[in-house]
Amino acid sequence: MEKSKDGEVLQKRSLSFVEAPLMAHKNEEEEQPQWSWSLKWAAIGSSLGAAVPVGYCTGIMRSWCNETLISRYDLYLGESSLELLWSAAVSIFLVGGAIGSMTGATMANRFGRRGCFQICGILLALGAICFYTCRLGSVELLLLGRLLVGLAGGLLTAFMPMWHSEIAALSQRSTLAPLCPMGLTLGVVVAQICSLRSLLGGPELWHIGLSFYGLLVIACYAPLRWYHESPKWLYIVKGRKEEARHALQQLRGYSIDSAALQAELDEMELEAASKVAASGFVEVLGNPQLRLPLIIVCAFLGGQQLSGINAIFYYSVSIFRKAGLSPQAAEWANLGAGSLNLATSMLGPVLLERVNRRPLMLFSTFFCAVFLFLLAMMLYFIESFSWFAMGCIGCIFLYIFFFQFGLGPMPFFIGAELFELAPRPIAMSIGSVVYWMCNFIIGMAFPTLQKAWGGLVFLPFSLVCWLLFGLTIQYLPETRGRNPCEVAPLVAAGFKSKVLSSNQIVRQS
Repeated sequence: MEKSKDGEVLQKRSLSFVEAPLMAHKNEEEEQPQWSWSLKWAAIGSSLGAAVPVGYCTGIMRSWCNETLISRYDLYLGESSLELLWSAAVSIFLVGGAIGSMTGATMANRFGRRGCFQICGILLALGAICFYTCRLGSVELLLLGRLLVGLAGGLLTAFMPMWHSEIAALSQRSTLAPLCPMGLTLGVVVAQICSLRSLLGGPELWHIGLSFYGLLVIACYAPLRWYHESPKWLYIVKGRKEEARHALQQLRGYSIDSAALQAELDEMELEAASKVAASGFVEVLGNPQLRLPLIIVCAFLGGQQLSGINAIFYYSVSIFRKAGLSPQAAEWANLGAGSLNLATSMLGPVLLERVNRRPLMLFSTFFCAVFLFLLAMMLYFIESFSWFAMGCIGCIFLYIFFFQFGLGPMPFFIGAELFELAPRPIAMSIGSVVYWMCNFIIGMAFPTLQKAWGGLVFLPFSLVCWLLFGLTIQYLPETRGRNPCEVAPLVAAGFKSKVLSSNQIVRQS
């Protein structure tokens, strides 16, 4: 009997050793952040309701600007004057973007991330009204609408990546990070489709085409009450701790007494204790520990524009025509390029969740630099070899393909992964201003440079990609799977930071 009792004890102990890890694993699984409907609704709804309309307004303008000016005012300008007028019309949108970016940090701290989303929706709705009524009024309403959606675009690039980063758990950030640039890309493609003459691109429907995005704004802003505010903003910036707890519980799918929920709240409490107030522009610009990450953010966002992507899309039809395509074939090739851009961007959530940031950015900048160089050479010597025309088209499509691996999505959210909460809004606002300023420079300078340099105008874009490649390999720390509080010390020493050694440690672990 004693033996059997001892055997029972041993059996129970052995079972407990087997069951304990299983129970611990089960509890651990139960406490993992879930892909709750609140999180999906806020991330996807905000991207469709704001990012897609801004992208739509970026892509739609080119098709109707000249036609509007001619048909409304009976102005028949020369080619150079018309090109200059077009560049000025584009620049109004970009100036609005720069102004919106400057105010992004203040608005994000004062009204919250969700509050910025509401302001964005109001600006987009007013812009849609201007676009629809400009047919009965004047071209001034068209330009006012462009300014309003530009303001919305600048605000969007300053707050949305930050909002998505703060409502997502660490394990979910890589999936949500590319949603904002994906929305912009989708908007451009939808605009290209709507601008076809067989749809809304005719002389009678252009005003409907310009304001068509308003339907999407109405649909995505209707359920605004179910979009949760950033728990970090509520807890750390505003001190509304109960609201933060409720938002966090809804976004993560935690139970009320979840240990994981309390752990996240404790982390916020520690951050709130160490970062009492939000940083201002002077503090961020004057802090030597923030200098390198700020340079990275500005270089990535500005470099994305100076890498030639908007130059190609703004003037892609003329590039395809120069490559030998007919006007109709050039329009379809332009739509094909936009569709490839969208299809490749949809790989972003999968790639960013599985592959580290550094190799993706290095891969993207290297091949973009190569194909931009080849495009410049083939365009410049296009008369020398008959196959160079098709080679130009191939280079454009390959450039767009590799662009979306790193250069496309990463600049928008890298600031949210490099900066802690206090300096984050200011840093992302500064980066967004640089983004819109570089976009403005391309919009205004590219037509003149193209006429002066011909195909060689793409060589500076290739050089920018090489510079970004060097900056990435030397100074960008790996941020995937790391909290900003872990990343910030890695770049705190400025250009003396040992970023390469820290990345080797991550690889080994």
